[in-house]
Amino acid sequence: MSSKTTVLRLYRRSLKLSLDWCVHRYLWRGQAMYIRSLFEANKHVSEPRLQRNLIKETEEILEKWKHPDPYRPPTAPGGSKYERNLPCPILDPPPKMIL
Repeated sequence: MSSKTTVLRLYRRSLKLSLDWCVHRYLWRGQAMYIRSLFEANKHVSEPRLQRNLIKETEEILEKWKHPDPYRPPTAPGGSKYERNLPCPILDPPPKMIL
């Protein structure tokens, strides 16, 4: 996988992780801008060894700050309203068989 793809995935993971800690968007926006500035600061690194070190450090930081109870939308799998109020199953009797 290319380093560009890896960095994009790390950026996305870091934004989602910050949303786990701060659910309100008006508070989260400042954190998102700070995360963007951290990624922008290292945008021009072109040496593969430095890129690997930065990616490794970022993954360690994300693992360290992983939320113990991540936010899930209520209707998503694992949410509090998942599969609530499902439609009733069809309980019609089977059709009569003529033998």
